[in-house]
Order: sequence, then C-alpha cells, then structure tokens
Amino acid sequence: MNDYLMSRTWAEINLDNLAENFKILRAKLNPKSKFLAVCKANAYGHGIIECAKKFQDLGADYIAVASVIEGAELRENGITIPILCLGQANPDLALLTAEYKITQAVGDLENGEKISKIISAKNSKIKIHVKIDTGMSRTGFYWPDDENEKLKTAGEIKKLCELPSLEAEGIFTHFAAADDDKNFTRLQLKKFLDAKEKLSALKINFKISHAAASVGVLNYPESHLDMGRFGLVLYGYADTEKGNEGSTLGLKPVMKVKSKITAVRKLPAGTTISYGRTFELKRDSLIAVLPVGYADGLPRNLSNNFSVKIHENLCPILGRICMDMCMADVTDLKLKNINVKPGDIATILDGDLIPTAAKNAGTIIHEILCNPSQRVPRIFINYKLKI
Repeated sequence: MNDYLMSRTWAEINLDNLAENFKILRAKLNPKSKFLAVCKANAYGHGIIECAKKFQDLGADYIAVASVIEGAELRENGITIPILCLGQANPDLALLTAEYKITQAVGDLENGEKISKIISAKNSKIKIHVKIDTGMSRTGFYWPDDENEKLKTAGEIKKLCELPSLEAEGIFTHFAAADDDKNFTRLQLKKFLDAKEKLSALKINFKISHAAASVGVLNYPESHLDMGRFGLVLYGYADTEKGNEGSTLGLKPVMKVKSKITAVRKLPAGTTISYGRTFELKRDSLIAVLPVGYADGLPRNLSNNFSVKIHENLCPILGRICMDMCMADVTDLKLKNINVKPGDIATILDGDLIPTAAKNAGTIIHEILCNPSQRVPRIFINYKLKI
C-alpha cells in the first residue's frame, strides 16, 4: 500500500523525531507544570490522529485542538487524555462538546450563557478554560488598565464561572509577540496574573492556569505556571521564520515532502517554461517534471523563487508552479555526471527547505507546514500506517 501512496507526492512524518522533540521540550518545562501538545490544523499538517496518539503514549497531559470537530475525531480514534478546544466556543456544538468530554475555551459571558443553557437542558456538563485577552486582541475577556473596569470584567468572569453545567477548570491567555517583544510579553503576563488575583479575591480560583506557547515557554520560565503549550517546536522548529537557526535545543524537523520525477526533458535555449512564459532558458537544458503543485501545497508564489533537492543537489524551479506540476532545472546535475531519470525522488520540503520556502513566500513556517493538502498522503516512519 505504501508503494501506491508514494507513487506521486507524499509527506514522510518521522515519529521518532517527534518523540525526541517531546522529550527535549518536557525537560525544558517546569517539572511541576503540565505538558499540552497542540494538534490543531491536522497537527500542523503532520497528521492529527497519529501525532496525538504519539503524544498520549509519551505522557502528554493535554492535547489542544482548534475545533470541537477535531476533538471528536481524536476521541473516535482512541485519545483518552484531556482535550482543550482553543477555538471560539460554538453553542451549536455544545452537546457534541459534552458528549466527547472536550474542554472548551470560553472568552465572553454571552457565549458561556448560551452553552450553559443548552447543556443544562440535557443535564450534562463540560469543563471550560476562561480566556483572558491581555494583548492579542482576538478572543477573550479584555483585561483593562482602569481599576473600576477590572472589577467589572472580573464580575462578568465570576458570573461565567458560576453558570450551571460549566466547570471552570482553567484560565489562560495568549502572548502576541513572544518571539521578539520581551517588554510586551512581560506586560501581558503581568496583566494575566493581575486578572487571576482579582478573581481570587472574588473566590474564583482555577486548577490550571497557562499563558505561554512554544517560544514563550522557552524564553520566559516565569510564564510556565501550571501548564505549557507546545506547538511549532514539537514539529521541529524553534523560530517561526528561521527554523532552527540559532537554536541549541537539538530539535529535529518531523516532516519531509517528496515527489517522484515523472519526466526528464531536453529543451533548447530560448524555450519558455510553463504558464505565462515567465522563464526563458538561457542554455540547452535538462528539465525534470515533478508531480507537485499548488494543489498539493507548494505555494504558487515560489515560482522562479525556490529550489528542490534532487540527488541531494539544489535544483531551481523554473516557470510558474502549476496546480499539479512544476519543473526543475537539472542541467547542472548532468554536468556533474549525475543521471536523473523518471522515478527518481525529489525532496520538495524538509528541515532546510521549509524555512527557505517560508522566507521566499513571505510567510511563516507554520503556513508551509500546514500547506500539504489532503491528497498528499502522510507516511508515518517507524509507525504502522493505517489506511
């Protein structure tokens, strides 16, 4: 079955590397703090079910997802440890949340009231984590600077925590600039701790408080609190744009995207390549056709702006990346007496190429990792593949 899946373009997921990253990061976290593994967005493109199973086997305390549907999928596939839905609470999915015992983030009183009403009608219950907005300006109870407004906000949170059928297990926030703004990050932590203090004065306390994710956990030990959330670093990258540049952690990238060359063509100088004729050959050339395109997750704006690896040599993409194919220049390999033929494997993305792809595409590593589409099968290295 693997031969069939690897007949075109596929992603290799090295679960041994995933396990090694987990162990490295667990050692960096306060021993008293819980470990939350973020598996949202199909585990950053790596395969949500297999990655979550690996984290559960390794001893993760919590799994995080972005939607209740993702959480339900994990429950259906053997994940028994706590699952936190970080996305905005959806009253339409309240009963599903309860059925699959998913912990839900709640960031406003109105939303909580709707969920409480629906769940109470069925005599059910869910755990919630209260979201505090300390500077991300996305979701959560906005924590103000004015003391009177703080008391008002704390009062709303108190009402939420006392609603029937909701068990307020946790409270959390999200750092907006942990990578590069230490002052703002510390200000966010200060606001979060202030919110906790004000709520404690109202006799509202929580079993789990958490603030930092990935880089935040690594750079601000004071932010570990009761739990650290690990996302990108689990999958092998210490920086959102530069990968492991400057990192001493020893993290190992988990994903490689590969493709089999379908044709090798001899084309004369002056020939133009692909849609829009954006590249003209300056010499007689040897061109490899690869069955990978933007429908597979290779960004179109990497056209004429990226190289893939063939026989461990960098080969530039020529012309526009198509929906299902792209073309790479392998002329220099021929000059090195390296024979390139149909069926040879090209590495499209790996630990070196992914940061370059992010930089050249004007984006971050997260997006490149999430890009490989559903039609790109995930092949789990050193793990039994389930089809």
